[in-house]
This record gives sequence, C-alpha cells and structure tokens, in this order.
Amino acid sequence: MSRAFTREEDNEAIADIGERPISPHRNLVTERGLAQIEAELERLRKELGKGERQEDRERLATASRDLRYWTARRESAELSVPEADSDVVRFGMGVTLEGEDGGKVHWKIVGEDEADPAKGSISHVSPMAQALFGKSTGDLVTVNGKEWEIVRLTTRE
Repeated sequence: MSRAFTREEDNEAIADIGERPISPHRNLVTERGLAQIEAELERLRKELGKGERQEDRERLATASRDLRYWTARRESAELSVPEADSDVVRFGMGVTLEGEDGGKVHWKIVGEDEADPAKGSISHVSPMAQALFGKSTGDLVTVNGKEWEIVRLTTRE
C-alpha cells in the first residue's frame, strides 16, 4: 500500500468525525453551568492553537467540531437562577427525596451539559426532574414505578 493511499484514508477519517448533536430542549444553565461553558470554550481555543502549531489535523478537526458545539451552546444558553424563597421545585434547586425504603437521595436540577448523576446533579429534561417540577416539600412523585417524597428544597448549594 502506498503512503499516499494511507494519507488519503487518514483525511477521510478526519473529515468524518461528524458534528456533536445539539439538544432540541431549551438550554437552561445555572451560574456554574455558564462558567463551565466559558471554561470549555477557552480550553478549546487553546487546543485549536496547539493543533495549528503542531499541524495536527486530527486535533484541529476535533477541537473545531467541539468549539462549534460549545459556541452554539453558549449562544443559546439561558441563565436561570431560582428565587431564594421558592417553595416549589424549580430549575437550579436542590431536592432531597426519601424513597419507600427510607433511603434518601439529593439531586440538583441543572442544564443538560452540566448534569452528572454520579455527582448528584440531574438534567432538567430527565424524567425525575420533570416529575419534581412544581412540587413542594411533602409531595410524592413516582418515577419508574418507585415513589419518592420530597423532604427538603434548597436554592443555593
């Protein structure tokens, strides 16, 4: 196989990295989420510069694609901060739930890009968040056949 043929295949692979899908949902963000977007944009600009200096086409393609994604997410971001005295579940709030078995979980409802269930944050479009919106302490919600009671709401964490 000639080297020229290999390089052509490399170019094809780089060209086919595809775009990152953009969610059709509103891009609600917390203050922390907005800061994360800004930090990612800054990181990607630096990554793009490294790729240009090193003439690394794969790095350039990946950084360019990701930069397009995060630029679009920044442009569509809607900062939403819950009212400090809200007594119903809203975007950006923390919610402590108690399950039927007495076990408790705590979730903060955040934007899609900052959600990390392993770290206690869920997306506002998740089934759990959707079930919680508009509910108050003492209310019951059922998600995936399991019942939960809202035992505490927090607006700042």
